[in-house]
Amino acid sequence: MESTGYVLITGASGGIGMELAKIAAGKGYSLILAARNEKKLLELKADLEKKHGISVVVHQADLSKPEEITKMAEEFKIKNLKVSYLINNAGFGLFGEFIETDLMDELNMIDLNVRSLTHLTKLFLPDMAERNEGGILNIASTAAFQPGPLMAVYYATKAYVLSFTEALENELKDTNIRVSALCPGPTDTGFSERADLGKSKLFKNGVMRADQAAQAGFDGWMKGKTVIVPGLQNKILAGSVRFMPRKMITTIVRSVQGKN
Repeated sequence: MESTGYVLITGASGGIGMELAKIAAGKGYSLILAARNEKKLLELKADLEKKHGISVVVHQADLSKPEEITKMAEEFKIKNLKVSYLINNAGFGLFGEFIETDLMDELNMIDLNVRSLTHLTKLFLPDMAERNEGGILNIASTAAFQPGPLMAVYYATKAYVLSFTEALENELKDTNIRVSALCPGPTDTGFSERADLGKSKLFKNGVMRADQAAQAGFDGWMKGKTVIVPGLQNKILAGSVRFMPRKMITTIVRSVQGKN
């Protein structure tokens, strides 16, 4: 990372987003941390500024609402905050059969996981392109590689993130802008609690630490990797689905993340 601008990290109040903030701060880069939980953001800001002597800007917002994204971008312009790197980390999942899950929760998930990521990229990429510097790291998931019964909408949103990232990387391949997708498997964050995965077997079979997933993602991004799957087991699982019949894949996924 060579730019003097800010690194904007969404969903930075915990999990992989928080760990990515720590890594970027350790490299000496100024940060903009965005999430709904202002208290946690302010605590992280104080810690990172004390440890690394960097500038950290906190922006409290519900990024599932497009008007709040627009307002945030306008405030950045007024304050002359240049976003050189964008980490689209904000997102959540929901466990259960689609016919039983709450419609508004599903639509809110699409807004946050898909629309806000697209909106933020559209807002900040043109300036990166004009300067011919910067980068975008989108947090997808190993869920992006196959359909996901019992988390149908979540898996579909992550498939969008991966597809969008790969296409964008190709469009920008002749520039100095790095575009990557981090695709972690089950990770020790607050994700499983919000997704109501307490009854699922998915998180009972071992998880990766958030700092490990974040470090793998950051390092791969800086090396110019387009798709980053941390962990040997995750790599094998993500790659193997290419050789399986589609109906077999959905049967396996449902079995793996079904109720205990």
